[in-house]
Amino acid sequence: IMSPGWTVGWTWAKKEVIWSMVGAQTTEQGDCSKFKGNIPHCCNKKATVVDLLPGVPYNQQFANCCKGGVLAAWGQDPQASVSAFQVSVGLAGTNNKTVKLPSNFTLLGPGPGYTCGPAKTVPPTNFLSPDRRRKTQALMTWNVTCTYSQFLARKHPSCCVSFSSFYNETITPCPSCACGCENKNKCVNGDSKLLSVVGVNTPRKDNAPLVQCTHHMCPVRVHWHVKTNYRD
Repeated sequence: IMSPGWTVGWTWAKKEVIWSMVGAQTTEQGDCSKFKGNIPHCCNKKATVVDLLPGVPYNQQFANCCKGGVLAAWGQDPQASVSAFQVSVGLAGTNNKTVKLPSNFTLLGPGPGYTCGPAKTVPPTNFLSPDRRRKTQALMTWNVTCTYSQFLARKHPSCCVSFSSFYNETITPCPSCACGCENKNKCVNGDSKLLSVVGVNTPRKDNAPLVQCTHHMCPVRVHWHVKTNYRD
């Protein structure tokens, strides 16, 4: 997950509020006017949470937090692929029968593409004391699984992969409209003077890169070509 990082959201089941958070923050506080004195961190029924930036004060940090929402792939760097934060919730209930699971979980990373399933209750998490001689148990633990789909993230793919063998005289081109059909409003002609302007390939306001008009409209093309027939 690249900058500006992940955004996690959910909808509370009742009238829960977030009293405090460490390791992350909600993007909006909401209407907390009914509280006097001690004001909650967030009173919105729909909570939207983002990671804190690196360098925040120590008392606002939590283990594996404060990376600006940027996560590495597990296979590249397992330690940098985890993000965590802690939430103190009020008005939620006092036992596993009165506490209700949130719903409508969302994950942006930072754009669309992720679909989250419902929260599912799992065996309560156990915690070891600092001397590792005593074990305590959470009131409730639930898991939410989010999956990524390229088709949800983008209507069209962003690259084309083609293959040609040794007997092909020319490179196999990308099919027409492989990454979307040509649109004069979203691309620049090859003879346009804009191509000589510095910074022309920087993203537009909608974060879509400006590309040259082609029949395939793929910003990236990867071609595999078998050069020699090694078979007798």
